[in-house]
Amino acid sequence: MPGAGQPPAMLCCMPGVAFVPALLVSWSSAAFIISYMIAVLAGHVEPLVPYISDTGTKPPESGIFGFMINISALLGVITMYIRYLLIEKQNESSHFVRSSCNMFSLCIGLMGCIGMGIVANFQELSVTSVHDIGALVAFGSGVVYITLQSIISYKSCPQWNTYFVCHIRMAISVISCIAFIPSILYGDYTYHFVSAICEWTVAFGFIFFFLTFIRDFQRFSLRISTEIHEDS
Repeated sequence: MPGAGQPPAMLCCMPGVAFVPALLVSWSSAAFIISYMIAVLAGHVEPLVPYISDTGTKPPESGIFGFMINISALLGVITMYIRYLLIEKQNESSHFVRSSCNMFSLCIGLMGCIGMGIVANFQELSVTSVHDIGALVAFGSGVVYITLQSIISYKSCPQWNTYFVCHIRMAISVISCIAFIPSILYGDYTYHFVSAICEWTVAFGFIFFFLTFIRDFQRFSLRISTEIHEDS
């Protein structure tokens, strides 16, 4: 046990946290794909581009969809918070973005994760209005978050990011923003088809965007420490 005045003991030291966005990307991709495959095999949806929510409406895929999306939302919170800490640390020496802007981006991202939780727990056929609100919050906040992160990435160039990565992030953000509007529209089969394609585009746009975080997170370590204070 460390005595008074000694540095706190390091209980956990991770040389890099790249596994966090990697896990988020792989888990979220699996959540969408597994739910889709089960729903199609069970005959609950048509195989040609159904809405994402339709692939998690009926059992057994509804339980799998809800469980996996809840985990994705949690991983999203962890990833966004680490990204926030990373930018704060980089900003100490470079001063490329206001801390308030970084915090605002984090808050928007967390709203998107809350929306994902609502989508997972209030499924489409159970409480439709709540489900739709959750989806709107998740997708709307998501596109705002990745757009803000793209802008912050440009501001951090060339010290902390390459312009190539920034261009990729901005391209994903623009495509996701463009696809967001049709994804929330409903109508006849043609509009339904276009809307569903755009919904999948936005969803996987988020996944590919977080994929670009992996290299950044490789250079960032988190240390969890504990300190025991002796009773006076």
